[in-house]
Amino acid sequence: MNPVATHEAFEHPALFYRTEQEYLDRTVSFVQDGLDVGEPVAVAVPGPNLELIRAGLGADAEGVLLLDMTEAGRNPGRIIPGVLRAFADAHRDGRVRIIGEPIWAGRSAVEYPACAQHEALINAAFEGRPVTILCPYDVSRLDPEVLADARITHPTVMAAGAEQTSDAYDWRSVVVRYNEALVAAPDAAVYSFGPDELSAVRAFAVGRAQRLGLAGQRLEDAELAVAELTTNSVVHGGGRGTLAVWAEAGQVVCEVRDAGRLADPLAGRRPPLRGQIGGRGLMLVHYVADLVRLHTAEDGTTVRFYLTP
Repeated sequence: MNPVATHEAFEHPALFYRTEQEYLDRTVSFVQDGLDVGEPVAVAVPGPNLELIRAGLGADAEGVLLLDMTEAGRNPGRIIPGVLRAFADAHRDGRVRIIGEPIWAGRSAVEYPACAQHEALINAAFEGRPVTILCPYDVSRLDPEVLADARITHPTVMAAGAEQTSDAYDWRSVVVRYNEALVAAPDAAVYSFGPDELSAVRAFAVGRAQRLGLAGQRLEDAELAVAELTTNSVVHGGGRGTLAVWAEAGQVVCEVRDAGRLADPLAGRRPPLRGQIGGRGLMLVHYVADLVRLHTAEDGTTVRFYLTP
């Protein structure tokens, strides 16, 4: 097989910036370069940075899809299917250009492993596609470990006005490193289920989530996510599983464990094919949850999701 031509290859640079002006100059230039050659452009960054770019583009902002990443990408697992693939798949006639900033100084330690895995999995999701995704990193506010991971998940790094190949690039290692074992809280309410308990385990989850503060749409989201995950356990995870529910740092946490092994690292992050029946359960969980953490090993899989009341 011949190598992919440069103009057709996927490009995934990290932008290391130190000042607001540097951020503005580099991102606006990136967008305008794309507009100048007729490339569709999307920008998904945190709100304050989005307004900077909007102002910097002036009238050109009308031709750009602008998204607040703190909303569209609150759950990092939703970014590939709901933001990046959604935009790229809608513009398949040529190269597409996107700015995506999924990691900012307000991200929590609980969220970060999912963020790092997301940045790594972008490389698998877009391999061989004519897409450029620029990922900004605030060098002045992010931890050194985060910046080190960025060098591993991005094949090139733009810093101080220059672009260099990253000698640390090895995105698969980040996926493996953050495949961390998950342990339920000691005070979690636990329910073991099998094929005959799917309705009962869903009712158990709803009752516990309601007592912990979920209501309305958030309670419906919990019910949907639990239904999808417990059904997956019965159908694909050895026929049985365990649900745990607890409160943590102002959120309601639900966790489903079973004996299945999730071999595909992009599971739940691929938009379904037209006419596809089934195979949407984990993706639906990503769409309704504020955060999804996942651990898979030879002896089983754990999926944990977080909902804010």
